[in-house]
Amino acid sequence: MTNLKIITSTTRPGRAGTAIEKWITSVAKSKPGFNTELLDLSVINLPFMDEPHHPRLQKYQHEHTKKWSAAINEADAFLIVLAEYNFAFPAPIKNALDFLFNEWMYKPVGFVSYGGVSGGLRSTQMLKQVVTTMSMVPVSAQVNIPFFAKLIDDNGVFQANDVIIKSAENTLAELQKWSEALKAMRK
Repeated sequence: MTNLKIITSTTRPGRAGTAIEKWITSVAKSKPGFNTELLDLSVINLPFMDEPHHPRLQKYQHEHTKKWSAAINEADAFLIVLAEYNFAFPAPIKNALDFLFNEWMYKPVGFVSYGGVSGGLRSTQMLKQVVTTMSMVPVSAQVNIPFFAKLIDDNGVFQANDVIIKSAENTLAELQKWSEALKAMRK
């Protein structure tokens, strides 16, 4: 069983990405090989990095960091639902990553990106540089959703098309494979 943590990238009130977060979480929960949890950064509400020591030392002073560490440490794989702000990733996801270090290591990460014409690909490419520096392994399969707002119905529900559904299935399959392959490195 793969402990999959799906992490939001934005905390903006009124964000449209919540429809995508709910959809991909539902897809992952329908797969028998995953124990899935959505970690919504707007609910977790991490402050701007406030720990006095470098994260690799794991000398956490604040309860919010200790809780975040425990949630990330128990994961085998991650799926980041990634918005694109001004051709880049949103600040909340970078802050959430920077709070920790060892807890991320040797774990695969996939991306479900969304945006306008690029579908969040610029954001994903930039964040891949960050996660690889943290010894995470980005899988090659990913979901990118251009003009995502057109796929959200009047009830606020994301309506994935066949291409997006296939991409999600491929990404989840890759996360499961890489999670198993990297287990030895995480011991």
